[in-house]
Amino acid sequence: MSKKKPVIWDGNVRDAALTILLTVDKSQAYSNLLLHQTIEKYKIDAKDRGLLTELTYGTLQHKLTLDYYLEPFIRGKVDIWVRWLLRMSLYQMHYLTRIPAHAAVNEAVEIAKRRGHQGIASMVNGILRSILREGVRSTDLITGDNERLAIETSHPQWIVDRWVESYGFDVTREMLQENNIAPLQTVRVNTTKATVEQVLTTLEREGVKARRSKYMPECIHLESGQAARTGAFRNGLITIQDESSMIPATVLNPQPGMKVLDMCAAPGGKTTHLAEKMQNEGLILATDLHSKKLDLIDENTTRLGLDIVQTAPLDGRKAAGILPAESYDAILVDAPCSGLGVMRRKPDIKYTKREEDLESLQSIQLAILENAVQLLKTDGRLVYSTCTVDRRENEGTVNAFLAAHPEMEAVRLENLPAQLEAKQHDGMLQVFPQDIGSDGFFVAAFVKKGASN
Repeated sequence: MSKKKPVIWDGNVRDAALTILLTVDKSQAYSNLLLHQTIEKYKIDAKDRGLLTELTYGTLQHKLTLDYYLEPFIRGKVDIWVRWLLRMSLYQMHYLTRIPAHAAVNEAVEIAKRRGHQGIASMVNGILRSILREGVRSTDLITGDNERLAIETSHPQWIVDRWVESYGFDVTREMLQENNIAPLQTVRVNTTKATVEQVLTTLEREGVKARRSKYMPECIHLESGQAARTGAFRNGLITIQDESSMIPATVLNPQPGMKVLDMCAAPGGKTTHLAEKMQNEGLILATDLHSKKLDLIDENTTRLGLDIVQTAPLDGRKAAGILPAESYDAILVDAPCSGLGVMRRKPDIKYTKREEDLESLQSIQLAILENAVQLLKTDGRLVYSTCTVDRRENEGTVNAFLAAHPEMEAVRLENLPAQLEAKQHDGMLQVFPQDIGSDGFFVAAFVKKGASN
């Protein structure tokens, strides 16, 4: 079938969103990165930027639900770009109140003409107008509770089944619903340069509406504006970071003058948080398997004015054979994981991860922890964290680690916000997205016992 080559940005927001969606589908690229690249490359203005983001994330978030609604109206096989066009158009019709349904249909028809031909445009028009007349079918027709929840929240069945088994139906439902809500933009104040109050004042002068978080003391919630475009960001007063991912450095609580190892450090959000906790006094070695990612850490430390961080390309699974044994006062292992806690920021993860992927990750996590133990001083503190909410991937890894290392003792997590204090148990904390309106995150803390312990 002949079709015209689409232009990524010609002023048509929907066409640009469709191109991003197709690239995500074809290349399994991260939607957040593609969206950012598109906005920056084509200098898309704020009004169009908001709609582009809404269409891209919204369509991805609700893909399985949209397919359920579309299924009765599609006859035969359609090209993948046509299916994504139908999903995106139905998303506007069903979920967005500020866009008239007829406008969404007309735009879809015009895109179908440009990318395909009149026959495809007529088919798209017919399907969407039939939905306008008849409405979408109810999910009450689905008899199984887990299956209905999977379709209603657009999560793969295996994820729903796995989490219901671990946490029960109600907690799982809350989590899946939260995953479809756009996340708050949160930043961390660089306390070596300014106080939270000073940053709030600075942002207000720049026309950015912001408020202090009631959870993490150095966290600010942005209600308007783009953090990366502010003078506060350029001048190193803030770092863009989700609130949950501020917990590991807070729990590790390194003191000025310490020697600290961050074993899976890129892109450096937690590394720089550690440096700020240490008041930029001491030494942090930030390592990562991917050497190119270390450039991001160097860029961040320079912008923030932090000079105690050294970077080195290093596989955490081999670190003990390269670095001096028992030479670090504190170690952070923010381990490679499935990332199932950040699905509302990266909705494509829902559809690209497979259950078998999770099983292979534990061996990597345990290998890194094995090396961390050898590098940690006696009485030193080790914090293990992931951005996932999978019980077997988190608690399962911790339990296997402790069974293999009697010299390591799980300890109570300190400095937690009051809202999370009661959730910790046995030196572990699982944060769900619905807990404080942040990413799903897991943190565990250990101390290396001495001979007399």
